[in-house]
Amino acid sequence: MDLAAELERRHANARAAMGAHGLDALIVSGNEYSGFEGAVTYMSGFQIVHRYAYVVLPADGDAFVVFPTEARYVGEHGMTPLEQIFHARPGELIADHARGAGWGRIGVYGLDYIMAVRDYQALSHLDLVSFDVEFDIARAVKSDAELVSVRDSVRINQRGFEIWHEAYAPGKAAAEVMAAAEEYFIAEGCGRLTMNMVLTGTDAYARPEFKIARKEEILGGFVLPSLEVAGPGMHWVEVSRAVCAADATPSGETKRMMEGYLEYYDAAKSAMHAGATCHDVHMAVSKGFSDRGYHLGHVTGHSIGMTMIEFPKVGEGSDVVLQENMVLSMHPHAIALNGEDCLYMQDTWLVTPEGGVPLADLAMEIWVGA
Repeated sequence: MDLAAELERRHANARAAMGAHGLDALIVSGNEYSGFEGAVTYMSGFQIVHRYAYVVLPADGDAFVVFPTEARYVGEHGMTPLEQIFHARPGELIADHARGAGWGRIGVYGLDYIMAVRDYQALSHLDLVSFDVEFDIARAVKSDAELVSVRDSVRINQRGFEIWHEAYAPGKAAAEVMAAAEEYFIAEGCGRLTMNMVLTGTDAYARPEFKIARKEEILGGFVLPSLEVAGPGMHWVEVSRAVCAADATPSGETKRMMEGYLEYYDAAKSAMHAGATCHDVHMAVSKGFSDRGYHLGHVTGHSIGMTMIEFPKVGEGSDVVLQENMVLSMHPHAIALNGEDCLYMQDTWLVTPEGGVPLADLAMEIWVGA
């Protein structure tokens, strides 16, 4: 990938959004401590290994990255072609730069969840505008180079699920089974960009709670692995299926939820087309669950990129219009009225003019394990 050309495209997209909202500059926050480092990678090519950083994009002029002084050696700084500045208090440096440049309205990605408090305090006298949704929508459409990275992450995620399935057996510790998949993910270049969990319960159904795969968690006859990884290109994806032991029988509720999943999977292929709204897609793919009386305990879907969860979300009332080459993670979290039985499976979809295309080719079914 030609990083310089790709960054030029990304900055142009961001500047178009800035122009539409009258911004003189945009501050893009990234913080490894809170798991929100992906936006800095997207805007600069730099992966935060430790600490935090800000990419500053003026409406006119060159972008630059500001790091706290102690972050000089906690990442590969040659990864970005942008100017890099180190300062004991990055917010103070950015504020001084804003005053000198005469900036008025400044957008901030990460104002609520990511920016360090001390940096906000230094910038708080300026005209700051939260720009999370606008920035995410500006980066939601993937370039051809990004789609290569997305597809590679899907390849890794899909094979990781298959390895999890091969390692699974009732009575094994969740950590032991997940370790087989994690070893593969690390070997394929995911590094620490994985977030993998399990939903466990009885031999007939899984409960709705997400759990870390600990050695104390012993797997039964029915389990839902939740697998999310980013490959070497650092684009996150989600791919997983329910797994049932050969001698176990899913509950009646679980089987009915599976019927809903088949309807969702079929509906997304036509509903998830360029020009549809996220609300339209949500209503189409959730119908099979709501018609059967099931609650959805997690957001139906969302845009996904170098940050795991990005706007727009696929949900009721979300009027964002889908565009070709948006990538969406879809994972309806169907929960029975008793609050016990649930079904949760993940797919990463590509938006096309004709409809949604699932980027993995795993059969949409409950997989039978050992």
